[in-house]
Amino acid sequence: MTAAVDPIADIARVRALMVEAARAGEAISYSALLAQLGHRFTRPKMRAVCRTLGAIDEAGAAAGEPELAVLLVRESDGLPGQGWWGGGHAMMLGYDGPWEGPAARAFVTVLQQEAFAYWRDR
Repeated sequence: MTAAVDPIADIARVRALMVEAARAGEAISYSALLAQLGHRFTRPKMRAVCRTLGAIDEAGAAAGEPELAVLLVRESDGLPGQGWWGGGHAMMLGYDGPWEGPAARAFVTVLQQEAFAYWRDR
């Protein structure tokens, strides 16, 4: 008998939810994504979903797709969490500024708009 895969680790399901958000032109909060996966927000669950998104974005980059992790944001300010910034995403994309405030918001907005535009008609 095959063990059930935790929805947080289900790459296809998480990717589908993130693509759905991108097509709708919307970011999604950590809490909202975890709720769609049947979980309440906890830091360990948040870190687990971020690991799944890392695998999704690695495969997406190889296929020429914009990243989806930038769409996963904190409810408090609508920006990705510290792990996204410190995990190298921002630096790999040419950003070396603070991870909060107007400069961070401007950088994230550009990346989110790229994802929205890419997925809108796909």
